[in-house]
Amino acid sequence: MYTVTGGRTAPRGGLAIEALVSSATSAVLGTSYSREYRAISELCRQVRSVAEVSALLAVPLGVARVLISDMEAEGLVRVYQPQMGTPEMNLLERVLSGLRRL
Repeated sequence: MYTVTGGRTAPRGGLAIEALVSSATSAVLGTSYSREYRAISELCRQVRSVAEVSALLAVPLGVARVLISDMEAEGLVRVYQPQMGTPEMNLLERVLSGLRRL
């Protein structure tokens, strides 16, 4: 994975693990792109979180963050960062209720 990320361990910009990622193109990436780029592009035809991409590709989270950040810079994926601020009490209550049901 060191060579795939060029030795980088952090993305160029801040990329939250809960950020959502979607493919920016409907075309299949050609062989001029790395295997990892092609896999991320395919996975993100359906919107997924950075953490989910990492898990599905079985790569460390840091590697997924670097790759997704690079792909965003090239216009291959769109990243939707979570809004900062305090979550609404209603949302927190729904999450807590869902956790209790587990």
